[in-house]
Order: sequence, then C-alpha cells, then structure tokens
Amino acid sequence: MAGREPVKDPGRFADVGPVLRLVRLLLEVGTVHCCLGLHADDDEGDDGPLLSLFTLAWRRTDWAPRSVLAARAAAGAERPEHIETLDLPAGPASLVQTRLTAPPDLGLGVPSELVQLTVYVPCPDGERIAILSLSTTTVRRAKHYRALLLDIAGTVSFESPFPEKSGDVSEKD
Repeated sequence: MAGREPVKDPGRFADVGPVLRLVRLLLEVGTVHCCLGLHADDDEGDDGPLLSLFTLAWRRTDWAPRSVLAARAAAGAERPEHIETLDLPAGPASLVQTRLTAPPDLGLGVPSELVQLTVYVPCPDGERIAILSLSTTTVRRAKHYRALLLDIAGTVSFESPFPEKSGDVSEKD
C-alpha cells in the first residue's frame, strides 16, 4: 500500500472499544498468546464464517504433583459439560468443556452462547500450569473443536527452544 495517506479520521476506529476490553480481560488472566480464527463453513456452507478464539496463558500455583495440578484445575471449572484426563507427550493434563454466555456489555456482536474448551498442562516444575483455551460461537461443532484442541495440546513441550551453551564460548562473548 505504498503512497497511502495515514488515516486522519479517528472516528473510523470508534468500534475498537470492545476489542480493547477483550484485550484487557485476556491480560488479566495471564494470556501470553492469542489467535482469532475465521474460516468458511465447509460442511454446510450456508451459515457464513465460523469464528474461534485460541489463547495460551500461564498461571503460577502452589507446588503439587503434575497429575494433581491437572485434576485440581479441571475440578475448579464452573458448570462443566465434559471433563477428561489426558496423557499427553508433555505429561498429565485435563480437558474441560463448558458452555458460556458472552457478557452483553462486551459488545462484540457475536452470538451470546459460546463453547469454551480448555486444556490444563502442568509444567514439569509443578509450580506453573499452561492453559490452552479454544472458544467458538459454533456450539454445534464442539466435538470438532475439542479434537482440534487435543491435537494442539499434543504438541506442547517444555523444552527450551534455545540451543545449549557450548563450553567453548565465554559468557562475556
């Protein structure tokens, strides 16, 4: 878009208020990553686009064995529709499915009913837990979104992405 003039009418961005409120809420719960999904409804084709929101958050917790942390996180869910324990490559975890009603004051213009799927994956140190959540307005497709989140959770690892330091280089370099 070379040569395009900057927007001079700030009124064009008056609708970002709901987005900023959503960002504030995500930050309050420790969200470190967020993706918005918008894709075509390939199966039925007449319902328009499907909307989803994926988040990754971290939470500190008192030390406990990892299986206890996963169970405790699932047990704390409000009105769960579905709970299962998982044995992921990264260790024990739990999945919780709940149905939520979007707060009307959020003003996102989405249907009020949402399905939220959450996988709790305790870190090896037993003091933190990774929380992967996938929410969608497409309630009738909850089973498909659950399978997608389980696939994502299966890729979680707690290995450092950085190469180990070699003994040949000093820390000053």
